[in-house]
Amino acid sequence: MSDTPAPIPIILDCDPGHDDAIAILLAVQSPRIDLRAVTTTFGNCSVVDATRNALRILTLAGATTTPVARGAAGSLAGASELGNYVHGVSGLDGPEMPEPAFASSALSAVALMRQVLDASAHPVTIVATGPITNVATLLQRHPDMLDKIAEIIFMGGSTGRGNHTPTAEFNTCADPEALDVVLGSGLPVSMVGLNLTHQALATPEVVARMQAMNHPLGRTCGEWMGFFGSSYRAVWSFESPPVHDPCTVAALIDPDLITWQECFVAVETKGDWTRGTTVVDLHDRYERPPNARVAMKLDPGRYWDLVLDSIDQLGNR
Repeated sequence: MSDTPAPIPIILDCDPGHDDAIAILLAVQSPRIDLRAVTTTFGNCSVVDATRNALRILTLAGATTTPVARGAAGSLAGASELGNYVHGVSGLDGPEMPEPAFASSALSAVALMRQVLDASAHPVTIVATGPITNVATLLQRHPDMLDKIAEIIFMGGSTGRGNHTPTAEFNTCADPEALDVVLGSGLPVSMVGLNLTHQALATPEVVARMQAMNHPLGRTCGEWMGFFGSSYRAVWSFESPPVHDPCTVAALIDPDLITWQECFVAVETKGDWTRGTTVVDLHDRYERPPNARVAMKLDPGRYWDLVLDSIDQLGNR
């Protein structure tokens, strides 16, 4: 018998997004990941654009058999925060992209999630890299599916400062009520926040490695990072952009990439100035049982070797 562990079945719920695009490519390429579906949400752009972007990315990756379904156009409360001030009007501005070679599912995101969970012989991990509205809606509508979910790992929040507001990260600010549902679900939850992803910087050396790849996929990724990087310089004065979303998928592929801490985590849903802020009790001040595993420290060299090797392998298929 082989000692190679079985691939981890995942649903990737996202709002592509330059960093979501890299996360999708990583999930497609890794033999440790069994990408069962991609579902989309509002966030970096409208959900219509996010869905088209997901189809274009999967077309670029040659993964046109992966089902894609459109999800939430706004938060549980009905608001629709967009981050296209970072990612451009389309959500994926920059290099030319292929038109989708296939269509999205007739099912909604939540219906496709349920279908994937119901059909799986093993619990499925949900990876959320945008506002977590679809996941919360799934939990509310289909509580019978909880035992089909192995873990929810999400990119969002922070143990410190925010980015969309001074205290709140974009994804959690866009739908704090949804995150509150997820944190209260009793499921294993892993939070990959800004405190971790700001260690995953696409430095000039990283971008140069992308551009030096002998295939269009690598050069496209380099151009994505160029557009993304210019936004981060203009808005937050970063010299190099943090590539947030692939950290979630990378954590599943190589668990030793990240150091974690079990904590009680809450999200502020009412504050006049702090709505969407994640309250991470690193020192047990509230004396509440931990409800999340919080990412604290990244091995950046190992992370970028994994991401870049995966892009290069995918581009050379």
